[in-house]
Amino acid sequence: MSAGSALWAPFWWSPGQSLSFVLLSSVGITCARRSRSGSKSICSSKPCQTFISSKTRKQWRPGFSGYTRRNRSTCWIRTFCLVSSVSNKGLHVAVIGSGGREHALCDTIAQSPLCKNLFAIPGNAGMRNCARLENIQPHETDKILEFCKLHEVDLVVVGPEVPLVEGLVDKLVGAGIAAFGPHSNAAILEGSKVWTKKFLKKWNIPTAQYECFRSSDLAKDYVARQCCKFPIVIKANGLAAGKGVVIAEDEKTANDAIVSILDETIFGSAGSEIVIEEYLQGEELSFFALVDGSTVVPFGSAQDHKRAFDQDTGPNTGGMGAYSPSPLCTKALESNIMQNILLPTVRGMMEEGRPYRGILYCGLMLTNDGPKVLEYNVRFGDPECQVLCPRLKSDLLQVLYKVAIGDTKDLHVEWKDDLWSLVVIMASRGYPGSYQKGTVIQHLEQASKTEGVKIYHSGTDLSPTGEWIATGGRVLGITGVGNSIQQARDRAYAAIEQIHWPQGFYRKDIGNKCLETMRRLKQ
Repeated sequence: MSAGSALWAPFWWSPGQSLSFVLLSSVGITCARRSRSGSKSICSSKPCQTFISSKTRKQWRPGFSGYTRRNRSTCWIRTFCLVSSVSNKGLHVAVIGSGGREHALCDTIAQSPLCKNLFAIPGNAGMRNCARLENIQPHETDKILEFCKLHEVDLVVVGPEVPLVEGLVDKLVGAGIAAFGPHSNAAILEGSKVWTKKFLKKWNIPTAQYECFRSSDLAKDYVARQCCKFPIVIKANGLAAGKGVVIAEDEKTANDAIVSILDETIFGSAGSEIVIEEYLQGEELSFFALVDGSTVVPFGSAQDHKRAFDQDTGPNTGGMGAYSPSPLCTKALESNIMQNILLPTVRGMMEEGRPYRGILYCGLMLTNDGPKVLEYNVRFGDPECQVLCPRLKSDLLQVLYKVAIGDTKDLHVEWKDDLWSLVVIMASRGYPGSYQKGTVIQHLEQASKTEGVKIYHSGTDLSPTGEWIATGGRVLGITGVGNSIQQARDRAYAAIEQIHWPQGFYRKDIGNKCLETMRRLKQ
């Protein structure tokens, strides 16, 4: 039996009973395993673990596209068998994606003693030293599935949001392959801002006041009544690569954004509906948690810089830098976030028939009334992943695998003591608008030798003559680590100074906000 093989185990439940975690031990329980080829075998000697709903009078059964309700008193529960020989044979792992986030994941996973083979699908040229690249695109879900079957992949880690929303995990799990990431019906937390705002309101989870619109005329009429309440925030409903948010300081800017999204469809179908919400005052915080459907395990904090230029000016981007941990994330604040935001979210998703499994990235605004949800991401952030991974003491592969198979009973994440990390994104001039591709980047190898520095590639390739060239908007993530945020910052910028790339740009103030916050907290 291979690690991560799908299992079906019968469990009997009568309506009216309250359910929580169930551990199927090897004592007195026989599990019928459905192999990837469709045949069944018996697993009666290895412990299995699963989760089921805590909702009374409703049951859940695994389906190809998620979990559905049924009211009969018998249900079948999908579980995964954690084979004791995993540590001996190692894991075959595939990471889906080609950005800096995926480079950070691959670089960290490759260091695990559990990792036997690591594939990056499709990866990028900078990942060649830690993973085998496969020329399959993230949206080619059928090809990914066939590749994973052919190479007996034990765990798939899905990096970007699009294949999650489009159901890659559904297909993998349906074929008996363990996958880290939510099913498509749970990925709606990122896939639809309109759905998420309504979900937050329904479950009394703190967020900004909002209205939703499909008509530009109705949206502009609404904006006209907000003349005393600017700025306001306008968001495209669907996935827009981190660029579908406009902070409008006045009515003209708001109306231009409305027309661009709804009428000119600059984001395609992602902009068929918009959310207009109040602008929350405070500091932004990124908080991460591992979720296996019911259990929530904190996974660190970070703060990022979304605007393109220094002093938080210019258009929104996918992220121009980040640091971790956030000095604002005290134990008291973490408890508040867990109790009032994350736990209600996970319970609500279960109640909605959309149990969540994977990493849940919560974008928060720390207001005078407490933390409020700005957005959810259903994957590791980019560039936040590039500052979380270097700080991690726990074996990342082991952590991801345990979450994927539902074995989180004793999961505890450890971080390296007093270690800070900071990443500065180097981008092509013109980003997040149009930019030139194929420009040459020099002295990367020299910069990578800087003490306490990791360079994560997100948009690079090698030319026929062996030179590094830029192929994307965000191109490099220069991450510095140190015993203080100042040391991490100094190391990142020292490496950048060695890189020669006239066609690139970067912010020079990444981390300044953190230093100011720490000075303020010491007063």
